[in-house]
Amino acid sequence: MKIYEHKKIWFVTGSQHLYGPKVLEQVANNSSEIANSLSSSAVISASIAAKGVVTTPEEILAVCLQANSDPECVGLILWMHTFSPAKMWIQGLSVLNKPYLHLHTQFGAALPWSSIDMNYMNLHQSAHGDREFGHIGARLRQERKVVVGHWQTEPVQTQIDDWIRAAMGRAEARALKVARFGDNMRQVAVTEGDKVSAQIQFGFEVNAFGLGELASVCEAIPQTQIDEQLERYKEEYDVDAAILADPQQLEALRNEARLELAMEQFMEERGIKAFTNCFENLTGLTGLPGLATQRLMSKGYGYGGEGDWKTAAMNRIVKVMSQGKPGGTSFMEDYTYDFGLPDQVLGAHMLEICPSIANSKPRVQVEKHTIGIKKDIARLVFTGKPGPAMNMSLIDLGTRFRMVVNEVETVEPPADMPHLPVAKALWRPLPNLPVAAAAWIHAGAAHHSVYTQGITPAQLTDLCEMLDIEMVKINDRTDIDEFKKELRHNAVYYHLNRGI
Repeated sequence: MKIYEHKKIWFVTGSQHLYGPKVLEQVANNSSEIANSLSSSAVISASIAAKGVVTTPEEILAVCLQANSDPECVGLILWMHTFSPAKMWIQGLSVLNKPYLHLHTQFGAALPWSSIDMNYMNLHQSAHGDREFGHIGARLRQERKVVVGHWQTEPVQTQIDDWIRAAMGRAEARALKVARFGDNMRQVAVTEGDKVSAQIQFGFEVNAFGLGELASVCEAIPQTQIDEQLERYKEEYDVDAAILADPQQLEALRNEARLELAMEQFMEERGIKAFTNCFENLTGLTGLPGLATQRLMSKGYGYGGEGDWKTAAMNRIVKVMSQGKPGGTSFMEDYTYDFGLPDQVLGAHMLEICPSIANSKPRVQVEKHTIGIKKDIARLVFTGKPGPAMNMSLIDLGTRFRMVVNEVETVEPPADMPHLPVAKALWRPLPNLPVAAAAWIHAGAAHHSVYTQGITPAQLTDLCEMLDIEMVKINDRTDIDEFKKELRHNAVYYHLNRGI
């Protein structure tokens, strides 16, 4: 069973009638074999549906329209086995609203040196058939992925799967609903934004819900469900017996169970997969959700603190893209620095870091929350797993959106932090803290981010190209002067690209 079992990628092969029925029959057989082989590959995370050979403008238009209207189709792989004159593709590609990958491959890997003849040459014309097809993509100014190499090799299949995961992220964005429980943290700029423009650009919709609506669901949660939830907590986390024996701490834990059950029920009934809340808007609730939010994120829900709906949406999208891969994804904040050797960032938040990034079994801790509400709140405490990671920030620049990503290396903390009762991760930003932080600030990125060890920079690049948004990378090759030039050049390009 594939990871994305309810979605498919269509495999379409281009040719023409010039070669006669026998060649087209061979083209169809080869096309079907490639699609089926890719579909059965352990590297590929979605089923590849063989959609045959198209040889006329009418057939091309028909398959593009069918792809548009099929909710299971999230994208297409297009390959020119022979020569498919590109004018035939203009109408179809012009109406296609699903992303496509241009696979520049050849059915046979090695040339049959002793037997090669013109029949073989005419059949295996991808070398120039795909170049003809590539021209029309460039002429139409279409963003598309181009993968070059033999279809049976793992590097090619890995690139295909990277693109498939990005296509799944785009499909999730088109259908995503984000709930805002309460408003933004007051006077904060970067968590604001144009929700209508976001829905036009990405597809996800962001709607506010009254806290009273959620509070009424909380009040109706049966005690028996809360008891069952406590048993799950004891099975999945380290829960000290002292918490269960102390009435005040036990009530704080039961409160998280009630909030988790209520929020999940509320969102499932409405088809919502991401949410925000804010410590300044809690009227009617029993507190700011801590462990409850952490667990919902671990189940795949996106989250953004203090009303940050853009981060909540991206959190969910990245979780979808990383399904079946090692490495978690969490809401994050650059909280404080260690200006040592090397300079490092301690990332955390008040309560809401996802346990999918944990290096070991999280423990439940009940501590007083002192920002916005003074109340004992249960939360999961742990440290992030070492290894490569990324922080990404989606921001609204007023006229367009920008994705800022910083590659980082997460490390083990050099000492315990017994007095810090929150989940955290310590990382070294690439290329170093002075350059990374300066570039982040020049780009206008937020203090919130989506932290992930589940997807790669290449997959995020594919996603941003599908969404038609700017992406700037901060990594081991970043130079501040060149980075500032890139921002200026991008500003001109995206302004002109949008038209007047």
